[in-house]
Amino acid sequence: MPALSLVALVSLVSTVFAKQLDAHPPQQQHSHWAQICSGNPLNKIRGCDRYGCGAFGAHRHGSKSKHVGVDVICADGATVYAPFSGQLSGPIRFFHNGNAIDDGVQIRGSGYCVKLVCIHPIRYHGQIHRGQQLGRMLPMQKVFPGIISHIHVENCDHSDPTHLLTPDVPPFPQQRGRWATLCSGNPTNEIRGCDTYGCGYYGAPRHSGKGKHRGVDGKHTGVDVICADGATVYAPFSGQLSGPVKFFHNGNAIDDGVQIRGSGFCVKLLCIHPIRYNGRISKGQILGKMLPMQRVFPGITSHIHVENCDHSDPTSYLEGGKWQ
Repeated sequence: MPALSLVALVSLVSTVFAKQLDAHPPQQQHSHWAQICSGNPLNKIRGCDRYGCGAFGAHRHGSKSKHVGVDVICADGATVYAPFSGQLSGPIRFFHNGNAIDDGVQIRGSGYCVKLVCIHPIRYHGQIHRGQQLGRMLPMQKVFPGIISHIHVENCDHSDPTHLLTPDVPPFPQQRGRWATLCSGNPTNEIRGCDTYGCGYYGAPRHSGKGKHRGVDGKHTGVDVICADGATVYAPFSGQLSGPVKFFHNGNAIDDGVQIRGSGFCVKLLCIHPIRYNGRISKGQILGKMLPMQRVFPGITSHIHVENCDHSDPTSYLEGGKWQ
């Protein structure tokens, strides 16, 4: 092939590649979006406060509607960054009342379209690149005193953006050696001892295998991790949620739970109310809250019942709890 033709071919290929790169910016090389707010490098999602919960699908008080976005924690006045490369458009008026946080912008590109609300962007139009400064967080405390200040992140098609916000899944828990902390206030996953209702360790006697705990041959087939009523509950490892799981089958105040399957494990967490029953969840992410066990069993050591799907002993994975 003549040298001139070869140069022309290389030039043509380079031009085509450049156009493809413009159409699909480098964000697609990443398995998750970039950090959105300074001070929150992992895009940690707001848990629950007196105004509600920040997870996708969370119930909205006073209505039958559900949360169609995700609330990424962000301190008032913090710097906000673009999660991916794309084209800006706005302003977005979420509240339509001109309050102190009624501002935002849309980014479309890299195969995504998202609205970032409760922020003031540097500009409403033009191209922006992943990780580039987008604007600043507005004063949410002025409007909702005591709330966990956050950016409302909403996919344009109302799909769940959680998996895109969460950084790459860390190595499997087997490599970590331990599951994450299950309950706030119990960083080492301390197991319930014995009280008037029985004992919390794996294999503890269960009279006739009936009643409060079901078991095989009258023994406890799970482990009871101490957790105060109303405490925040976290996912022990990354995986897929399914539920609800009804342990008592009587609709009492603690008859709720969820299953997580993933990373080589399958576990049922009972006596908790999860934020959602389906979808992907990452290790250490907020899962839900502890239900009021004292209402059903006054004086018991309140706890989460943790049961491997194959009824094997989960104790060794719970020990130590807080992972680094």
